[in-house]
Amino acid sequence: MEVKNTPVITFPNKIESPKMDVSKAEHKFKSEWPIEKEEITKEMVKSKVEGINEFLEPTKTAVKFQLHEKLNEYYVQIIDSNTDEVLKEIPNKKFLDIYASMAELMGIIVDEKF
Repeated sequence: MEVKNTPVITFPNKIESPKMDVSKAEHKFKSEWPIEKEEITKEMVKSKVEGINEFLEPTKTAVKFQLHEKLNEYYVQIIDSNTDEVLKEIPNKKFLDIYASMAELMGIIVDEKF
């Protein structure tokens, strides 16, 4: 089978990109977004959570931070203030439990091989 009358597409040998002065861009970025690391304390987190809970009071919900024992990471619970029922967890505690179990299993496998 022969293909006839096909269009020919040509590409340039060299594609030129626009020239930018990166040093000016970095300077502009740094001046617009000052990055200052501030240590977050328990009191700061507690204050913010109390503020969120005051904001959510009309909806009869509250926010609660929980520490996952195995991962030593915090997750958030949204709680119904009337029934103390957990409405939502971010991230889901079951997911964190699975992740912790997998990490523990991987540690066992690696320890046994070496």
